[in-house]
Amino acid sequence: MEALRGLALLLLCQAAGEALVHATGWPLPGPVVGLILLLGLLPFEPLRRPVSAAADLLLAHLSLLFVPVGVGVITYLDLVGRYGWQLLVTLLLSTWIGLAVTALLLRALLPTEPAGGAGPEEGGRG
Repeated sequence: MEALRGLALLLLCQAAGEALVHATGWPLPGPVVGLILLLGLLPFEPLRRPVSAAADLLLAHLSLLFVPVGVGVITYLDLVGRYGWQLLVTLLLSTWIGLAVTALLLRALLPTEPAGGAGPEEGGRG
């Protein structure tokens, strides 16, 4: 029952995001706005527990969520055959760009140690 509440909360956040985008004309997908709304709700424990239960349920059956993608690939198999190399290059480049941006962002956000600090790896024990 807890997972059902969590799934309902996920769908409500998505619907609220869609409504916000429709009302404001923002150039963002509604589910993304709904995800941002959900992020604001997650600090509250009564809402976090059902969402966690729903996430566990969805992750347990994650392989089923790939079925529509597989059907889509089979449906457009002629396009995949015609533009396969371009699709592969685009996928590889976008993956590498995403990894690079993530690494640079992580490097920028992680705290750095002072330059003159003598830690244990520098023989700081006396």
